[in-house]
Amino acid sequence: MLMNGVAYRDGVRVGDVPLTDVGKYLGHPGHLVWLELRDPGPDDLEELRRRFDLHPLATQDAACDHRRPKLDEYDDDLFVVMQLMRASGDALGQGQLAILAGPGYVITVRSRSKQSFESVRDRCERDPKLLGTGAGYVVYALMDEVVDRYVPVLEHLQVDLESIEEHIFVPGAARSNLQRLYALKRKALVLEHAVGSMLQFAGKFHGERVPTVCRGLQPYYRDIGDHLALIEAALDTIRETITTAITVNLSLVTIEESEVTKRLAAWAAIFAVATAFAGIWGMNFEHMPELKLTWGYPMALALIFGSGAYMWWRFRRAGWV
Repeated sequence: MLMNGVAYRDGVRVGDVPLTDVGKYLGHPGHLVWLELRDPGPDDLEELRRRFDLHPLATQDAACDHRRPKLDEYDDDLFVVMQLMRASGDALGQGQLAILAGPGYVITVRSRSKQSFESVRDRCERDPKLLGTGAGYVVYALMDEVVDRYVPVLEHLQVDLESIEEHIFVPGAARSNLQRLYALKRKALVLEHAVGSMLQFAGKFHGERVPTVCRGLQPYYRDIGDHLALIEAALDTIRETITTAITVNLSLVTIEESEVTKRLAAWAAIFAVATAFAGIWGMNFEHMPELKLTWGYPMALALIFGSGAYMWWRFRRAGWV
């Protein structure tokens, strides 16, 4: 579905343009057509392919659900896929932004996301000189905005991790902490895949062989690579902290289980003494002098309870009960 279509001349907005009129601006020096689509259907993409003479594989990839960012070049045309993320409660809201760019045009295809990029258009229109350089600056502005939106997600992960760390040594919370840590690890891994894959191809925009539409903008793309590297470093720290926290929680679970085992062993030893005395006096042999004593039964009970009390006192001092 076409959300917006605008034509520019030398970086200055000419006006809105419907898809049927894009041919009036394509191929003219200094002109740029910028279309925004959201969740387009196969017929919409096929019409785009015909009107912009796009490579068939580019439109086919734009319709696919990519789990990681990617970059493809088709002669002078460029195809970029980036993952859109938003912190949403206990989960990460995920979407996709595909960019098809070439001489004189930029097409953005947004899928599974309600995030708007009107702020990017406003930013580009405020700097007509850079916008007049062509589609490469629009691609940069979109990539920069996507990377900037990773920062709140990263901060959300850091806040969650700090919250879990505060409850690590709370008695009885080890198992729930482990569940939260593994959930946090999965979210961090999703963001890490998006950032890592994007960082891999970001170097192509300021390396030896720069895509045609992005030439002359290498410093801007290098800045994106720097931001991605910082986010990746922060994610490495989060991942290491999560691993350490998981190890600590597993140790706490083991300690708690050993404490339970010690208590059970202590009480078992106490009852074992009583069982031993009861077993001896319960054999019922004919010649057992204790059975004839008037105070035999009270003395036997006193001995059993006294032995149990003594053992309880010793275990109490040792911290077992």
